[in-house]
Amino acid sequence: MQIIGLTGNYGMGKSAVLSMFRDSGAVTLNTDRIVKILLTEKDVLIKIRWLLGDDVFDENGGLNKEQVAKIVFNNRELRHLLEDILHPLVFEKIDDFLNKMDDTEGVVIIEAPVLFERGYEGRFDRTITVHTKEDVALTRLEKEGIDREKAFLILKAQLPIEEKIKRADFVIDNNGTLEETRVQVKKIYESLLKK
Repeated sequence: MQIIGLTGNYGMGKSAVLSMFRDSGAVTLNTDRIVKILLTEKDVLIKIRWLLGDDVFDENGGLNKEQVAKIVFNNRELRHLLEDILHPLVFEKIDDFLNKMDDTEGVVIIEAPVLFERGYEGRFDRTITVHTKEDVALTRLEKEGIDREKAFLILKAQLPIEEKIKRADFVIDNNGTLEETRVQVKKIYESLLKK
């Protein structure tokens, strides 16, 4: 079994590429979904309240993710402290998932947005970076209803995409059509199967 880390910056198409790998036959895991579940767990919410205060919770005790994003994408230290709460739990869930699999089960692609930022390369056999021009990412995010200023703030908090391209084993250019991206995904998937 090969464990592959898939990364890229905000709005550059990681999730779309992940589903293309799934369509090609890879086993895939979306860490954003794991985080979404974790953010409903009582123990996690207690730690977040301790870190960020009551202001990030609504009157029903639910987490206001917009407010969390506003704080952590303006404060690198708080962002890292929040990641320190969430990431060990995410990797625990990934390990549980992998332990349930048969070792011979080919290729597992795990979407890991801050793979290089936090030095997680060693957890994967290979890495893939999905990239677009920043303008393309911002335009796509705007079409999804995400405020351009907020998107820009998140992009600036991430490692420059050029650095992620340099450090990756494989690179997918997602500036073109879905079909062009799919061709690249298939090619990488086939080469991973041969390894």
